[in-house]
Amino acid sequence: METTVGAAGLPAVLDLPSGPVRGGLVVLHGSQAGQRSHFLYEHLARLLPPAGVAVLRYDRRPRADGHDVPLTDQAEDAAAAVTELRRHVGAAPVGLWGFSQGAWAAALTATRHPVGFLVLVGCSGVSPAVQMRYGTAEQLRRNGYGPAELAELAELRRVAEGFQRGEVPRPVAQAAIDAAARRRWFPLAFLPDELPATPGTWTDMDYDPAPVLARLTGPVLLCYGETDAWIPIEESLAVWRRTARDAELTVARLAGCDHAPTLGEAEDLDGISPQYERVLLDWLDRTLPPPG
Repeated sequence: METTVGAAGLPAVLDLPSGPVRGGLVVLHGSQAGQRSHFLYEHLARLLPPAGVAVLRYDRRPRADGHDVPLTDQAEDAAAAVTELRRHVGAAPVGLWGFSQGAWAAALTATRHPVGFLVLVGCSGVSPAVQMRYGTAEQLRRNGYGPAELAELAELRRVAEGFQRGEVPRPVAQAAIDAAARRRWFPLAFLPDELPATPGTWTDMDYDPAPVLARLTGPVLLCYGETDAWIPIEESLAVWRRTARDAELTVARLAGCDHAPTLGEAEDLDGISPQYERVLLDWLDRTLPPPG
């Protein structure tokens, strides 16, 4: 059924089980996957209702002037989505599913608007700035670049981050961008050719998830690929295990998967990992009340 989320009236789709409802799930977005029609979200809407789990997926709030949506705004919308879902599922437990950036937003939401459980896929335990340093360096490594280019990338990102924090003048940072733009690896740095006119447009660059994770309670399923081109998995898990001591953590490593729970980095429904499906269904079956 079609519905909306929050005061902004974000378009949403709610898929309900045909029988008894055991629980509900609100879907939060990856940074480049803001539409409710994204295949990872559609997959949940197909997989979970037959298992008694309602799924609410909605369009992410639009970017303003090309800037990413702040995590606090994403959490506000997610809380509104939880409220909307609860209108339809009654007293059944409601949880949040978040992918990549959406995993940060899901955890933040859970500390402000308590939910029954969390399912986080490709969740970084470090700040966005640290995560992007890792991710862009990994892009260079996977494309055959060596220590010299990695050192150049690290310096470029240091300068670009310094500009965003107001520590490096724009002409200095733009000159570094202009010089790097001539390098073959520059498209893998994921930096703009032209810096914003003023710093501070990357609101969440130094967001530290650790204090948020420390406040989580209840069941949490963490799904990571066998490898991940964008998330430092072991470092992230170390943060989770050190800080989220009141949460009931389950960690799944998905064979053949990278950042998304798909085989061979596929980007369609046919590529969804069968292991991911089994892990998710089995964990929800153990976490939610029995049918009836």
